[in-house]
Amino acid sequence: MPQLRESYTLPVERNIRWEGAFSSDTAETAWANEAIFFVRALNVEGDVSGVTCRVQISPDGMYWCDEGTIFDLPAEVDAVTFGRVTHFGGWLRIVGELPAGGAITVIVYLVLKG
Repeated sequence: MPQLRESYTLPVERNIRWEGAFSSDTAETAWANEAIFFVRALNVEGDVSGVTCRVQISPDGMYWCDEGTIFDLPAEVDAVTFGRVTHFGGWLRIVGELPAGGAITVIVYLVLKG
């Protein structure tokens, strides 16, 4: 009989304003086999079109390196973007940098499946 996979949706950021260099809160994810970051724009200031964020991995939640997944931030209110990740370590987060004059208020969800 097939076994039901474990799934969890973690709200990583809620109503957080990013400007300049940013990073999301971290999440301990060692039990999961795959992850998807969803980023929804609640407010957008300035031109943020084409701005990307990077997924980072960590063995301990303190020291980080780029995993290789890059995806666009949403450029308009209520738009949602996402980035899929597999083969990651124990911890995940997203990072990026907004241009001068640009800011975005976001909700970030991390959906994990084991």
